[in-house]
Amino acid sequence: MIRLKSQEEIEILKEGGRRLSSILWKVAEVAKPGVKTSELDDLAFSLIKKGGDKPAFLNYRPEGSRLSYPATLCVSVNEEIVHGIPGPRVLLEGDVVSLDLGLEHQGLFTDMAITIPAGKVDREKIELIKIVKEALAIGIKSIKPGGRIGDIGAAIQKYVEKNGLNVVKELAGHGVGFAPHEDPFIPNYGQAGTGEKIKPGMVLAIEPMVTTGSGRIRLERDGFTFTTKEGVLATHFEKTVAVTERGVIILTK
Repeated sequence: MIRLKSQEEIEILKEGGRRLSSILWKVAEVAKPGVKTSELDDLAFSLIKKGGDKPAFLNYRPEGSRLSYPATLCVSVNEEIVHGIPGPRVLLEGDVVSLDLGLEHQGLFTDMAITIPAGKVDREKIELIKIVKEALAIGIKSIKPGGRIGDIGAAIQKYVEKNGLNVVKELAGHGVGFAPHEDPFIPNYGQAGTGEKIKPGMVLAIEPMVTTGSGRIRLERDGFTFTTKEGVLATHFEKTVAVTERGVIILTK
């Protein structure tokens, strides 16, 4: 069931989103070759607690999972798409790194992800990051009160495939706010004019995941990390947005 948020709740989410964005970009500044992914996780945890907030992912158990996520931050490198668990892995020159973080502020949740290069990367990797970032912007632009959830995925898929890449179809965006994951399910592909009606009060996490391969995925033994089936590169961007009578507000700028 989709739960709409009040204007007061959206204002709290706006502040939470501002804090989340600030923290994630501070973590991104440290994500350089030679840094352990666990160090990025430690920094994210420290910054969230310093602000008086809570990590949304730490010890969170998604519906249907037997396991609780053991970290604050998701760090997914190269062929890893999402939910990479931080640990002793050291970032290398040329890695493509996705950082995904959730924050609970005054009992309400926001979610955000970015993909960055570690050090110098080749032109192909820069282009891949650019395309998924643009696909996110196009998906957000397609959101209008009275529209349909399918409009979002259709817009993202069209842009990604026009650029010779593929979206990951088995993973998707979602509602957010009262919990880290809520209805509706928001695929990154589909047909415009289908799906749930978009209404003021919806808070949505839009997150295209794009790969140079087929888009097929594999779940690793840790029970959380999804990788590309062929072992090729993947990228991921995510923003939390609120739907209002006047249009869309990006909460994690």
